[in-house]
Amino acid sequence: MTMKPKAKKFRIRRSTASDGTGKPEAVQPPAPVETASAVAATPPAGPAPVTGGPAQPEPEARTPLAGDVSSAKQVAGETDMQAIRQEGLTGRQLRMARRVAQKHGLAPTSDFDAVRLLRSRGIDPFQRSNMLELVVPQDESTAPGSEPGLPARSDGRVQLPQTIQTAKQTLPSTEVGSPAERRMAEIGRIQQDLARRRRRKSLLLLTRLAFFVFLPTILAGYYFYAVATPMYATKSEFLILKAESGGGGMSSLFSGTQFATNQDAIAVQSYLTSKDAMLRLDEDEGFKAHFTQDWIDPIQRLGKDPSNEEAYKLYKRNIEIGYDPTEGVIKMEIAAADPETAAEFSRALISYAEDRVDNLSLRKRSNAVIDAEAGLADAEVNRMEAQERLVRLQQEGSIVDPEGRIAALRGQVNNIEVQLQEKQLQLAALLDNARPNASRVEGARGDVRRLETLLAELNAEMTSAATGENSLGELAIQIQLSQADLATRDMMLQTALERLEQARRDADSQARYLTTSVVPVASEDASYPRKFENTMLAFLIFSGIYLMISLTASILREQVSS
Repeated sequence: MTMKPKAKKFRIRRSTASDGTGKPEAVQPPAPVETASAVAATPPAGPAPVTGGPAQPEPEARTPLAGDVSSAKQVAGETDMQAIRQEGLTGRQLRMARRVAQKHGLAPTSDFDAVRLLRSRGIDPFQRSNMLELVVPQDESTAPGSEPGLPARSDGRVQLPQTIQTAKQTLPSTEVGSPAERRMAEIGRIQQDLARRRRRKSLLLLTRLAFFVFLPTILAGYYFYAVATPMYATKSEFLILKAESGGGGMSSLFSGTQFATNQDAIAVQSYLTSKDAMLRLDEDEGFKAHFTQDWIDPIQRLGKDPSNEEAYKLYKRNIEIGYDPTEGVIKMEIAAADPETAAEFSRALISYAEDRVDNLSLRKRSNAVIDAEAGLADAEVNRMEAQERLVRLQQEGSIVDPEGRIAALRGQVNNIEVQLQEKQLQLAALLDNARPNASRVEGARGDVRRLETLLAELNAEMTSAATGENSLGELAIQIQLSQADLATRDMMLQTALERLEQARRDADSQARYLTTSVVPVASEDASYPRKFENTMLAFLIFSGIYLMISLTASILREQVSS
């Protein structure tokens, strides 16, 4: 960054040579450097042009004073002023020119006059220079390093702008417009150029749109309106119902809703859109033969000997199946070139779906019967083993009812205890006499002794019967467990019998039913193609493709150019 030197102004003292008047002699200005405008304003050196009549003598050369100019120079100054006004200088440049003129001791009447005077002196009013460069020697033409005919600076450099020797324009200028008018003309030319570019770009854009969007859309519309074979669609609706069963629990909770047949409906939908259904339809109704006819348009027509994959691809385009899980209804729509053929295709597919629904639970029902029979056989074997174990326990203990035997012993013990108490009371009554009968006392004591012995034997028998490995109590417990096991096996046998009967009834009956709510009916008017909708769809597709390609190309162009 160049900083301007900050210094005080230098006032150059001029020499005061006496010229007889007592006034200081004016300093001779430096040799002028001619500019283009100065050259155009100053007449060339040489004799004046002869316009007729005697030649006029040349005026005496003298030093011009301030404000003392001839009429020819005044006219030339006005011409230079007009040329400077047409240059379109800014206000900053004009103020700079006035300051430079004041530094050189000039007295301009206006900013444009300051520019004219500076150029006539050979000074560039718009060149930045410091204050020290304003002091130049008296004879710059002989400065070292300067070329003849060019003004030189104090440091030997050539001062620009250089003088260009051109012939003086003696005719009046043809540019009569003001700078504002010329600016408006240039703006108009720029606007015309921009409009021309916009028209060219718009034409190119329309050409690309016509080639990539409009022409393919017209071809697609021509196909849909004039070439495409009309297709007749047949609609039908059906739902799957579950047979009522006597089972309880969650099966009975969802038996009346669509959740009970949700999996079956999804399986039927998948089957109807599979290759298996297409092959069966071809065998029964001639699907391939129908779409290989010559009067069908080439796009929708199959070849002479189509493969299963080609036929299946066309089959998926012409069939539409939807399942509504909230209602449990399966909606089917199939299209064909003939309305009656479409109705036959729909009826055949509904029958295939019903067979598939019936076969979905066939293996399950067969396995249920087999499992019920195996469970019944196991229940019978287990019951027989439990019964044999009970009989064996009863035979090993030689007592059919151990509990009865224990109860009898308990009864005998209770009876002996009652008799013993009575004999003890009798003995106590006899002993209460002052002179008891000895024979009666001895008899009572003998009865008490015998009863106590019998009671001890009964208690010992009860103890031996209630404790030990082979006691009556252990035997009674084993017999009770065997009887409970036998009762459980009887109940399981009964359950197995009921299960077998239910499985056989389910196997003999149909578990799923397919009910047709909307019967397929042949349509009178063609459903496809949808001419206007398909044409608009093709237009949107081609427009989207063109837009993506153009955006991608613009992004790549921007990346490459940057």
